[in-house]
Parts: sequence; C-alpha cells; structure tokens
Amino acid sequence: MQSSAALAAIAVVTAATVLIAFNGLRLSRTTSDFYVASRTVKPWWNASAIGGEYLSAASFLGVAGLIVVSGQDGLWFPIGYTAGYLMLLLFVAAPLRRSGAYTLPDFAQIRLGGRMPRLVTSGLVVVVGWMYIVPQLHGAALTLRTTTPLPSWVGAVSVMCIVCVTVLAGGMRSITFVQAFQYWLKLLALAVPTIFLLIHLGLMGESATAGGAAFDALPADGSEPGSSALSGGQLSLFQTISLIVALLFGTLGLPHVLVRFYTNPDGPSARRTTAIVLGLLSLFYVFPTILGVLGRTYLPDLASGGNADATVLLLPGAVVGGLAGDLLSALVIGGAFAAFLSTTSGLVVSLAGVISQDLFKGTVRGFRIATLLACLVPLLLALATRSFALAGAIGSVFAFTASTICPLLLLGIWWRGLTARGAVAGMLTGALTCGGALLAASTLQLPDVVARVCEHPAALTVPLAFTVTVAVSRWERACERSESGKAGTQARRARKVMAQLHVPEELYERRY
Repeated sequence: MQSSAALAAIAVVTAATVLIAFNGLRLSRTTSDFYVASRTVKPWWNASAIGGEYLSAASFLGVAGLIVVSGQDGLWFPIGYTAGYLMLLLFVAAPLRRSGAYTLPDFAQIRLGGRMPRLVTSGLVVVVGWMYIVPQLHGAALTLRTTTPLPSWVGAVSVMCIVCVTVLAGGMRSITFVQAFQYWLKLLALAVPTIFLLIHLGLMGESATAGGAAFDALPADGSEPGSSALSGGQLSLFQTISLIVALLFGTLGLPHVLVRFYTNPDGPSARRTTAIVLGLLSLFYVFPTILGVLGRTYLPDLASGGNADATVLLLPGAVVGGLAGDLLSALVIGGAFAAFLSTTSGLVVSLAGVISQDLFKGTVRGFRIATLLACLVPLLLALATRSFALAGAIGSVFAFTASTICPLLLLGIWWRGLTARGAVAGMLTGALTCGGALLAASTLQLPDVVARVCEHPAALTVPLAFTVTVAVSRWERACERSESGKAGTQARRARKVMAQLHVPEELYERRY
C-alpha cells in the first residue's frame, strides 16, 4: 500500500508540473520570455517561485535529518538559509534588477567590461549549478529507494527528464508558474503531516515531553556515530562561524536565485519580492524543524544508520502507521518530488541562460540546446557518485559561492574601485582555496583539526577572496594612474554603471 501511494503521489506531482509548464508554453514566444519572463513577474508570484526553487532537497529532507543527527547544530541551516535573504534584500535585490542583465555573466560584463570577467563568471556559474543539481538527484534517488521497490537511479533520471521537458516548453515564464505552484505544494506536504503528528501525539503530552529532551540526546563527549552533513557530532566554534558565513554570503551567489530578480518589473518590486520571500521561508522552516525534533525521539536509529535524510519520509509511518500513515507519507513524498523538480528546474534555467549566451548567441534555439547540456552533465555525475547528506552537500555549495561569486557581486554593486583583474583574481582565489579544501576533505585522510577546517572552509576562504579582490583592484588602479588618460576612462565607466545600479530608474533615464 505504501509504495502504491508513493508512486501515485509522484505521478500526480509530475502530471501537475507538466500541465502547468505546457500552459506556460503558449505564453512564451520571445527571447525575453525564455530568459527573464519579459520582466513582468509580480512580487507575490515571484516570491512564491523563489521559495519553490530555493527550498531544495536540503531544506525538505536534509534539515530534519541534520537535527536527528546533530541536535541544535542542525538549526543553523534553516536560520542561515533564511537570513541569507535578508542580505539579498539589503545589498543586492534592487541594484541587480537595475543592471538590466539577463545572467550573472551579463552583470560582470556590464560592471567591469572586457571578456575575461564574463568567462570566469560563466565557468563558476556552471560549476555551482551542477554542484547544486547533483544533490537534488541524489535526493530523488533516496526517496524512491526508501519508499518504493524501484531502483534508485529511476528517481534521478525521472526528475531530470521532467525538468528538461518543462524547461524546453517555455523557459523562465513557464518555470515561474511551475515553481510558484510547487512552493505551496511543498508547504502543504510538510505542514499537514506535522500538524497531524502533533495532534496524534498530543501537543502538551507525549510529544512535548519527548521533543523537549530530544536535543539533549547526543553522547556526553559530543560525538555521534553515523554520517551527516556535519561529519557527526557537534560543531566547533570555528565550524559554526564558517557555516554561518557560508550560508549568509553564499545565498548572494546562487545563480538560480539571482536570475529571478531579473524577472521583476523594477528595483522596488525586487525589494518587495525579497521581503515576501523572507516570510515564506520563515513559515516553511517551522515544519522540518519540528519533524527533526520528533525524528530524534521516534526514529533515533536513523542517526547511526546513515539514513537520517529519510526522517521526513519515514516518520508518519513510524508514528501513525496504517492507512493514515501511508497517506501522510504519500503527501510528503509528493512534496519531496516537488522540491527536487522546482530547484532543479530553476538551476537548469539559469545554466541554460549562461551557456546559451556564451556559446549559442542567446537565441531561443540556443537556449534549448543549452538546456539539454545543462541536464545531461549533472545527471551523469549523479549516477556516477554516491549520495552524501543532503544539507551538507548544499552547505558545501554555499561555501563555494560565498568564496567566488559573492565578492564579485557585493563589491561590484557597492565599491567603485573594483577592477576586472581584481574580480577575476578574487574569484579564482576563492575557487581554488575553497574547492581545494572541500575536495581534500572528501577524498583524503586528514588530521582531525585539518579535516574540520577543510569541511567548513568559508571562515578562511571568503575573507581571503575579498582581500585578494580589493588588493589586486587597488594595485591595478595605482598602475593605471601612471598611464595618461586611462584612469579617467575607467573612472567614468564605473561612475555610470554605479549610477545605473543605485539611482531609481526614472531618475537615471532622465539623467543618462
């Protein structure tokens, strides 16, 4: 019964996704429709779509799994995921929309000129996108392996095929409708089982007593057997700081999130969108947090068995059981598949835009060819690699984006002195140091202290990337001052672009 209900839920979510996507096809005609939905998406609709694509496998399954394994330390993820949007609201949303770009590489070229910043940014966006897609496909494989008799590879292949079809159907405009629907589906898929479980257990009775003690279940020495995103046990102070830095600054560099701000009509709409997203994320994260607390009490064996990410999937059956448990599990499974589909589709749209702009002249046909490339590579990577703890894998992506794309974005928006060489040097420094540390942590046997630093390198690599960016930019400016006329040209370009980013649209159009 459970596997039949699970397959039915997946079929319903798939059918709804495809139908909504093909409804968007009849509205998608121009290049602007495919890349930025013709910049006509209203704040509430856009906020729902952002929530749909941002709340990935790590949010839907991974947060509860982390809490099961690591107790209070797991709470840093939902806090950081949400607080990152406050950074977006304060520093990025409106200026990025005013830039007039379609993609992050477009922004790099508009702000800095030249070809090299664009090429490096494009390469990093593609790497980040593929790094982010692979855990979504691992999550789909985990869901099918846990709840149905189907082989795990079917989950990854089915998600990628559905995403490819929906993105090809109508690009950004089509995906906007799909992701907005999927946010509310995911919220419902966690809220209903959570409320039902709390009522079933008794809000002030058994669940309150068990949940209150759940966070204290770690061994006295702070260690925890089994695998988790936090490598077991409690985080050290350095790791906690690194995690917070990664989540706060990493949100600023996520290409599939940033591209959605290009779809707003203007800068104020982008700010309103971000404010609404903060509310939607805060509401959503209440439910996986509660499920994680309940999971520590009712499914403690998952922590030591290395299967903690399945907590949300297994909890209704373990606590309620019977037909009601099967139906609640089916609802959760449908929401999980919506999470995989919405996040993956947003990533594929952003990657297709970048690849198409750089390799296929930005045409609609080029966008569709790029979509196939954006889907095929991460699917092959997912099938060739083993599944890691979902939230931990996404945390590594946040650390990487915080060390690479974030310095370009923040300094490009707020510091007139940024130069092309400085931006390239900072991005490459962050990529080599952060990427190297994460690779070493996953492949080498390192001393305990070194391993902990390499697993969470953002506290070192993010400041280093910013420092290199500023130092090289200042050095280049100093060199330019000795060359007649060149410094004046650079300064005039910087002033004009900064005005475009920060002056309200109507005033900028009158002045320039």
